[in-house]
Amino acid sequence: MDEIRFAPSRRSTVGIEWELALVDSDSGDLRQVAQTVLDALAGPQGQEHPHIKQELLLNTVEVVTGVCDTVGEAATDLGQSIESLRPILDPLRVELMCAGTHPFARWTQQKVTDKQRYATLIDRTQWWGRQMLIYGVHIHVGIEERDKVLPISRALMTHYGHLQALSASSPFWGGQDTGYASNRALMFQQLPTAGLPFQFDTWPELERYVADMLKTGVIDVFDEIRWDIRPSPKFGTIEVRVCDGIPTMAELASIAALTQCLVEYYSRELDAGRVTPALPSWFTQENKWRAARYGMDTILILDAEGEEDLVATDLSERVLPMLEPIAADLGCPGELAGVRDIMDIGASYQRQRAVAARHGGALDAVVRSLVAEMRAGRPLEGEL
Repeated sequence: MDEIRFAPSRRSTVGIEWELALVDSDSGDLRQVAQTVLDALAGPQGQEHPHIKQELLLNTVEVVTGVCDTVGEAATDLGQSIESLRPILDPLRVELMCAGTHPFARWTQQKVTDKQRYATLIDRTQWWGRQMLIYGVHIHVGIEERDKVLPISRALMTHYGHLQALSASSPFWGGQDTGYASNRALMFQQLPTAGLPFQFDTWPELERYVADMLKTGVIDVFDEIRWDIRPSPKFGTIEVRVCDGIPTMAELASIAALTQCLVEYYSRELDAGRVTPALPSWFTQENKWRAARYGMDTILILDAEGEEDLVATDLSERVLPMLEPIAADLGCPGELAGVRDIMDIGASYQRQRAVAARHGGALDAVVRSLVAEMRAGRPLEGEL
């Protein structure tokens, strides 16, 4: 069994990966122009842009930060990358948009990026792989020692529902309302090694799992483990991949701050010799489904005893007060406070449905609202 070396990083640093859809300025449908955009950004020797990357589909670009000390720094980093995209996109009449799914685009019309690793994925996963017309956000938080990774990861699973509900932004699929707040969450877990992680107690257990997956050909490299929360050994982080695509910079910063503060809170709990919380896997699975289905109306299972509360109530009365001192130390009190703004204004799935209702069910109006929110950097509920 090969050792998986975890490269420690500076504690509670943050990095963000933000998947963005490329949509037509006139129709609102997806445009297959990612390669054109990336070519325009390439350096003189064809080297790729350090913070703007290709993704599975040609309708998508991914904007990534460097290693940042604060959420505010990460937001500035992302904002600069987006500004560098505008002079390329505007002449093409292409806009940026982010949500867990595009409200009406058809997966059958999307083109896959011409790379071997993507071709291999589609060849293996077939119908489910070709349907991955979805967008997400990945938030990395630095961990300074390997032995903290698994207990903090287990503790984060107790907050799965909070993160999913706040970010839920995929109520529509193929032009229809699915009845879910996050259709993306349940679609993505159909891929091999995606979805909820196994909750290991020791690092050698994780190494055994990875060795088994490599031996049997399930994966070729560690990164093909696509869990919703996973260690990222090469970066020295815990990578939180729970969230749907987040439409605005303000919401992204708030949910990133919540994530960063949770990791630091449980890191301090371990420093103090206290045991971090965990949920039985059956409760975690139920919380994921409830949050995907009901969003901010979710009744979460809070502990191993099966105690429950509304997600918004638990956030307001327990989680945010618990984290406010941490946010002050990490320099993100304003961003963390923005979580309350999301609860007050409504999560993206709620705003999208409200726009559709105001426009007689027209989903092109929903796309226009998402494009406008991306431009504004904040939710625009009631203004569209």
